[in-house]
Amino acid sequence: MNLGTSSFGGMTPAVKNLIIINVIFYLASLVFFSTFGLAIEDYLGLHLPTADAFNPFQLVTYMFLHAYYSPNEGIIFFHLFFNMFALFMFGRMLEMVWGTKRFLIYYFVTGIGAAVVHVFTQYLEVVPMTNAITHYLNNASPDALKAFLDEHLQPMTYEMKYNFNQFVESYNQLIGTDPDRAIALSKDYLVQYRHDYLNSFVTVGASGAVFGILLAFGMMFPNTQLMLLFPPIPIRAKYFVIIYGLIELFMGIRNFSMDNVAHWAHLGGMLFGFILIKYWKNRGIYY
Repeated sequence: MNLGTSSFGGMTPAVKNLIIINVIFYLASLVFFSTFGLAIEDYLGLHLPTADAFNPFQLVTYMFLHAYYSPNEGIIFFHLFFNMFALFMFGRMLEMVWGTKRFLIYYFVTGIGAAVVHVFTQYLEVVPMTNAITHYLNNASPDALKAFLDEHLQPMTYEMKYNFNQFVESYNQLIGTDPDRAIALSKDYLVQYRHDYLNSFVTVGASGAVFGILLAFGMMFPNTQLMLLFPPIPIRAKYFVIIYGLIELFMGIRNFSMDNVAHWAHLGGMLFGFILIKYWKNRGIYY
């Protein structure tokens, strides 16, 4: 068993460096946005594979990002803080048992697995919208446009709202005098809307890998007593993991409209972690 401890606050090497990298990316995100107005999450955050902004490397880079523009800076900070706190609390024990190499393999497998599950569920979410746009493009008419806007228009970014208002103004000016041109304009708009809509799905954060670590801790140290903050009661690790997993499943299925948390990514990290641990155990390399 490789303990792999370091002099950096008693942290193990991989955990130490993962925390440092996440903090560096967080600070870089704030500096780039405040100085240049550039959100690096638009390039390194995880996009849908059907979006023009998608790149395969985002399956890895999204794990190191936690800052995405929001008027509430506190939420952004605590996203980073709680992920890194959980990595510090539970990741060290796993790295001591597994060694640095196996711990990093586990971390990236669960993080990438979380991304795969998350984009799959997002894809299922956007299919009705993209199908509706395709249907309109093939059957364009004023009534069909009104039906589409009433049934399928989604919350928009600031830029998308601006483009929509510009389109509505131009369309209303044309529909009475030149309906063919108005319909052509509506088709062009919906093609652009589909592009912007798909690119608007951006996921950041190490939560998928962290939930994989949480699952591994519960499987390897099932009877370890954890002290909850709210409420302040002790609970065994295995029960904590089960309860947390069920909550994530419930929240994912309900898909609350005001909930901006990637619950399926959390479950994906746990799922891939469970599969990998079982694989290692069957090969006799669990510990």
